[in-house]
Amino acid sequence: MMLATVFGLTAPASAQPAGAGATAWATAWAASAHGPYPVGNPSAQPNQSFTFPEPQQGARDQTFRLVLRPSLWGRQARLRFTNAFGTQPLRIDGAHVGLQLGGAALVPGSNAPVRFGGQEGVTIPPGGQAWSDPVDLAFAADPDSPLLMGRKLAVSFHVADRSGPMTWHAKALQTSYLTAPGAGAQGQDEGEAAFPFSTTSWFFLDALDMMAPAGTPVILCFGDSITDGTASTLNGDDRWPDVLERRLKAAMGNRVAVINAGIGGNQVVGPAEYGPDKPFPGGPSALSRLDRDIASLSGIRTVIWLEGTNDFSRNGNASLEAVQDGMRQGVQRLREAIPGVRLVGATVTPALGSTSPAHGHAEQDEKRRGLNDFIRTSGLFDAVVDFDTATRDPASGGLKPEMVPESTMGGPGDKLHPNRAGYLAMAMSIRPADVLPTR
Repeated sequence: MMLATVFGLTAPASAQPAGAGATAWATAWAASAHGPYPVGNPSAQPNQSFTFPEPQQGARDQTFRLVLRPSLWGRQARLRFTNAFGTQPLRIDGAHVGLQLGGAALVPGSNAPVRFGGQEGVTIPPGGQAWSDPVDLAFAADPDSPLLMGRKLAVSFHVADRSGPMTWHAKALQTSYLTAPGAGAQGQDEGEAAFPFSTTSWFFLDALDMMAPAGTPVILCFGDSITDGTASTLNGDDRWPDVLERRLKAAMGNRVAVINAGIGGNQVVGPAEYGPDKPFPGGPSALSRLDRDIASLSGIRTVIWLEGTNDFSRNGNASLEAVQDGMRQGVQRLREAIPGVRLVGATVTPALGSTSPAHGHAEQDEKRRGLNDFIRTSGLFDAVVDFDTATRDPASGGLKPEMVPESTMGGPGDKLHPNRAGYLAMAMSIRPADVLPTR
């Protein structure tokens, strides 16, 4: 197989589609929905009592301006909104998408209206979702321009009336903006005066597609808080999937996407039941979200699965055999749902000695080591990335000392979640050839 090498990275030539010819939708960003607000595990969350004074009633006649960083750029985009954990119909209108200037302000002239079946708004039933129509991005006329790399979109939309329980992704580690309740539709406004309040979570929006050359590889990182980015830098985009993306883009430019489908607290096999009336901070099990968060997304070619530590915590109490069987089931279902998908197993990072009450005990570590042996030797996966070796201190069996102090607020760390240094080491330990599709 011929290889293309740029900046010291090696990528299969077959993973680099030609710049002209057929195009297709490719996932450029996602945020796995895990439950109804406020149940979840946010990080660095500002006081939300002014924006959502009655949490169970949700949003009321107000506009969200969610900030997100696409992993891929195209001349056209489309958005997926979700009411997965709502208990009443959700009415969204006045949606726009523009290029963030700074804070809640947009680059003048970049804000474009979003339609749904040609209409200004859409009503999403409880448990449902809705894709927008394609939106032309005038500022992305040249999607391969290096000046777009790292730039962020602002997706604005108005929630009419009361939303009821809000479907959200708690741990965005990205600041977004909101109007006050009753402020009405403000999405067309490119300024920031109408958006005085901030949040570090994403609400209702769970996927963004870009039109890209057909065959553009989309690599999805599936897992828990260590993929979601707990203890990484707020607004720093230094989770391990972010670092992996930048490594691949150094070689391939705007011809690859890396998507984060982590949920803080997520488990492979638990909880047994989940729903709006029975939520759990870690969201539904990995097995129960395979379709929504992987198979239903556009262009997924590779899945990197890092999970298991929460199953072995005092919150999960799962057996090693149950998690191994869950991974077997998940791999089989993904291969059936996405023919030719490349599945990569990631060894679980250490938590021995964690200050978190549910983590750090010897039994958890014994099961973790057993799961890592399974991931390395079972042959279940097409490749293995060894995050355990990249982060474990041989002397203590826990995280390396320099990876403990958390990077979000400068705290001491919990010896469970790697900091920026840990996530950097994890991503740098990945061989691109292991995660890029081979066909």
